[in-house]
Amino acid sequence: MNQFRGLIDLFKKFYKEENVIEDAQMKNHVYFKVGGPADILLIPETKEQVLKSIEVCRNNNIPFYVVGNGSNILVRDGGMRGVVIKLGEVKNISVDGDRVNAECGALLKDVSSAGLSNSLTGFEFACGIPGTVGGAVFMNAGAYHGEIADVIESADVIDTKGNIITLNKEELELGYRCSAVMKKGYVVLSAIFKLQAGEEEKIKERVDDLTFMRESKQPLEYPSAGSTFKRPEGYFAGKLIQDAGLKGFTLGGAAVSDKHSGFVINKNGATAKDIIELIKHIQDEVKQQFGVELHPEVRIIGEE
Repeated sequence: MNQFRGLIDLFKKFYKEENVIEDAQMKNHVYFKVGGPADILLIPETKEQVLKSIEVCRNNNIPFYVVGNGSNILVRDGGMRGVVIKLGEVKNISVDGDRVNAECGALLKDVSSAGLSNSLTGFEFACGIPGTVGGAVFMNAGAYHGEIADVIESADVIDTKGNIITLNKEELELGYRCSAVMKKGYVVLSAIFKLQAGEEEKIKERVDDLTFMRESKQPLEYPSAGSTFKRPEGYFAGKLIQDAGLKGFTLGGAAVSDKHSGFVINKNGATAKDIIELIKHIQDEVKQQFGVELHPEVRIIGEE
């Protein structure tokens, strides 16, 4: 039973009707294509709506969770209680000189394209990461020897008291797949990236090369959340999983990709339970065979 149904009208006061969704099936809003219902799903279109939504939730003791476009989360089959705020439509991008200002829901590929269009280099590494700016800052996303820490100048965030504060690069405390935003429970509203002047042709060439590498080596034809595990120090998760004999291993509808062992995929109508159990099996096997602990990069949320 949705105990928060009576609070929907609080949000409809400042949202379009279609952007307040009751009992929203989260499998339709995450890349893994699994997950039970969220009591209330909000799809804000402005930063002001994000702020107001969080304020209403806090003032009414409604649990809430903020997501980007669902590319790095796994929602359990029981779904999510309270409110899910999905930021994918808060996505304005502007360029001023060598700086790109992007809102939290802007896709990284669109920020990369803005850099290319303005002959700015430095953001090519993110051209194939399917996440948003907010999520990327939250976890210091990276790929192909680049990461958000290399290019970010500052970020505007909502703190736990509802204030908007600006954090510079040092204050963001960006480490491997972590940040002050993650540690302190902040919500990213926007970020400024400082890039370098470059040659459009060379930037495009780099983007094309990285796109080819991603499409040829990653199982993009199946639902997944990208790299399932963080890189253990001194190792590569995909190689450990392959060396453990788990390449192609299936559990229910979930599988270790035949194309890249670092990816757990929804191969055949998997449930979240299938995926979570497969992740646990991989962790146990790698630990037993090599003494290495694998930690999920994908964020597992919701109820059983």
